[in-house]
Amino acid sequence: MSEIEVPESHPRYESLLTRHRIEDGVDRGITSRQGLIAQGRGEAFDYLLGEETIPSANEAERAAAAHLLLAENPVLSVNGNVAALVPGEIVELARVTGATLEVNLFNRTEERIKAIATHLREYGADEVNGLTADARIPGLNHERAKVDSDGIYAADVVLVPLEDGDRAEALAAMDKTEIVIDLNPRSRSAQAASVPIVDNIIRAVPNVTTHARELADAPASTLQEHIDGFDRSAALEAAEKRIRQGV
Repeated sequence: MSEIEVPESHPRYESLLTRHRIEDGVDRGITSRQGLIAQGRGEAFDYLLGEETIPSANEAERAAAAHLLLAENPVLSVNGNVAALVPGEIVELARVTGATLEVNLFNRTEERIKAIATHLREYGADEVNGLTADARIPGLNHERAKVDSDGIYAADVVLVPLEDGDRAEALAAMDKTEIVIDLNPRSRSAQAASVPIVDNIIRAVPNVTTHARELADAPASTLQEHIDGFDRSAALEAAEKRIRQGV
């Protein structure tokens, strides 16, 4: 099924389109087959959220933009699902915020790293980190521990969409400001994050970019006000309430 063969009038258009992108990513060697399972799990939570960006998620996205703009060394971590679902959007977010893109995978092979880097360059990325992998995140004994010393390892702010819980916890233990995009507010990733964004990545990344554009010329004091005004516990509570009780 191609994107053209899914009519926009279909009531599940976005869902079908997203699934197709993951399937295509598997065929292209970008996404692992486990990514299909992760996508299905997230889709279930999104359905319960009403498949929309709730107000608390929008507040988190604005705080995330402020963090990225204030950061000295912001990094956007990219895995296979991110590359398949929002390649152009994540490249645009990096451009607007001045962040570095770094590929980081649980099922890591050099072929997949190179395939994702090439894919991102096709969408306009000038530079993609992740191939060097000359540093390790302390406390992890799997492939996601491998990072670039001048990238994720040295970052002060890291956006980690569709994250593994143990790496999210390990990055938090390194005292990094961690922005997580995760549709499950009770996941370890969301619980560990400085800024948990409980939203679908196909909405969240463009939303953060929009806020970053709006805040691009704001003074540091205004950016800090957005950061200080964000209540992570309240955001998680609001998302869980929406999932449990509906609109």
